[in-house]
Amino acid sequence: MRKLVSLAALAAILAGCTTGNQNPASYGSDGFGEETLVAESSEQSLNNAYLMAPAPRYYIGNAYKVEDVQYIPAEDFTYNQTGVAGIVPTELNGTKTSNGETFDINQMAATSKTLPLPTIARVTNLDNGQSVIVRVNNRGPFVNTRIMDLSPAAAARIGINGTAKVQIQVLSDESIALKNATLGTVVAEPVAEVAVAEVAQPAPVATTGDYSVQVAAFYAEDSANALASRMRAYGDATVVHEGDMYKVRIENLDAPKARAVIDALRSSEGMAPGLLKNGRWVNADSI
Repeated sequence: MRKLVSLAALAAILAGCTTGNQNPASYGSDGFGEETLVAESSEQSLNNAYLMAPAPRYYIGNAYKVEDVQYIPAEDFTYNQTGVAGIVPTELNGTKTSNGETFDINQMAATSKTLPLPTIARVTNLDNGQSVIVRVNNRGPFVNTRIMDLSPAAAARIGINGTAKVQIQVLSDESIALKNATLGTVVAEPVAEVAVAEVAQPAPVATTGDYSVQVAAFYAEDSANALASRMRAYGDATVVHEGDMYKVRIENLDAPKARAVIDALRSSEGMAPGLLKNGRWVNADSI
């Protein structure tokens, strides 16, 4: 059954972040950019429908490296970091983002190496105190010198012409509402249903195997359990607790079934799964 969430209600949540009567403490204790937000609030509030619209998919993804530095995507609704932000190249206008959206240079959009997609965040230019609310909907930047890239429109709003030091604060209520809206309205297309049904068929010879497919990793156990429940359509999905992370894996696969699960997760879920053989990482395309 679809879980329907009113866009009007979601937009109203975010509207509270951009009204002229807001309490500066609602964005944190730093106090940056409140006068700017008041002056620009009515203009940005027109983008609430874009900011809070359910996405094609809720995407986290697996750990990856950029220039030998490892990044682990994970849910973190308390995220509050400073770093250098740049601007997404205009030639990427119209391309697909990591969670299946279409990048629009005229919208308040941004990239992140680790935040879930989509996430709502407040970005403050620490050089001038100006702030903007953005929808984080793509991975990147794929360099270690920057923490985020902003769409040209979002960068212009806070006076960034090249790069600038920024503070990034996830808006937890809005981000959770957007996550729920996305997960509640995502329904498998007919092709995806066929793919899931094919993957779910038991192997004719073996019911266990040496391979495990890792779907995602979370800091929050509840999030991992929720995804594992959905992933059981593909096989023996379980949650493995390692260190601070809760890892969702589909286990007991032989090589053909592991290959089928990886292909289905890529095509139907937009995921980038990892592959283990007897508990050791191997190339996902090695089978």
